[in-house]
Amino acid sequence: QAQFVESGGGLVQPGRSLRLSCAASGFTVEHYAIGWFRQAAGKSREGVLCIDTRDGITYYSDSVKGRFTFSRDNFKNTMYLQMNSLRPEDTAFYYCATGTRFGSVCPPTIDGYDYWGRGTQVTVSS
Repeated sequence: QAQFVESGGGLVQPGRSLRLSCAASGFTVEHYAIGWFRQAAGKSREGVLCIDTRDGITYYSDSVKGRFTFSRDNFKNTMYLQMNSLRPEDTAFYYCATGTRFGSVCPPTIDGYDYWGRGTQVTVSS
């Protein structure tokens, strides 16, 4: 069964950077598009971005364009979310996920994702 384990979250000051990791097991990430999502306290889960198997990135959120980027290490079966110029509004629980029905392409909406990690907390505060 596909599983994800996110790590790398923590407390960071505004303007600083953080890199999240998403380690996969039970399937090969090289063959699937992987998405990152976040959920702030009291809000719905929202999409951040997705990387397909050709390393094309789909941004679900305009607010992270130019600040967040996504990469994969197929050898380690792990994905990374590099977050730069962090803002207090980036504070949330961050999750990685995949949509097995969509395979190598990024699902257009959150409903297309069916395997999720448990998430890691990111807090941006001075």
